[in-house]
Amino acid sequence: MPFFPLVGLPHLSAHTLFCIGRNYAEHAKELNNPIPDRPVVFTKPLTTLLADGGTVVLPPVTHDVHHEVELVVAIGVGGKNIPIGSALDHVAGYAIGLDMTARDIQTALKAKSHPWELAKGLDTFAPLGNFVPAASIPDPSALRIELRVNGELRQSGTTADMLNPIPNLIAFLSTHFTLHPGDLIFTGTPAGVAGVTDGDVLEASLEHGLSTLTVGVRRDS
Repeated sequence: MPFFPLVGLPHLSAHTLFCIGRNYAEHAKELNNPIPDRPVVFTKPLTTLLADGGTVVLPPVTHDVHHEVELVVAIGVGGKNIPIGSALDHVAGYAIGLDMTARDIQTALKAKSHPWELAKGLDTFAPLGNFVPAASIPDPSALRIELRVNGELRQSGTTADMLNPIPNLIAFLSTHFTLHPGDLIFTGTPAGVAGVTDGDVLEASLEHGLSTLTVGVRRDS
């Protein structure tokens, strides 16, 4: 039985979670990070995945968790060294998702030039909405992504502002890793990230409701 089936893409279940950091210039600036000259890549374990209607659990190891709304790309056809020009042929669908981040842990890790997984890979830290088949979105280069917290708009951006567009990300990742069906690419977040707290309700959407996601937040004492 699949560990995490992808809603809207019944033939696929989640495989590897690739995440892209600092892929929107304004988000990099709001955290005082330099603009990278190549994609910043990290991964999350499958145990970070959380379905629509679930609850993000804030564990005792962190006291400052931020929301980051993102477009998520599901790979449908695997490959290695995929050309940019044919990269979208490898996409099965698109969804809205959240890259939850323990900012206090990440800040400490960055100060020591350590990887970010301890800040990004906590259980429930990758909520994921329903997927829209790629055939329904022939051009993903100008999709709006939004996040509301307790009804208040916190993040609103468009994929047109990505520093590394989706075809480039797929091509870049495939030069380093063989991509497989069910691989997910969290493509980065626009500006507006902020902290969440016990009892919050997060509502994310892709392009006015094509993909939606609602999750709660609970502090685990």
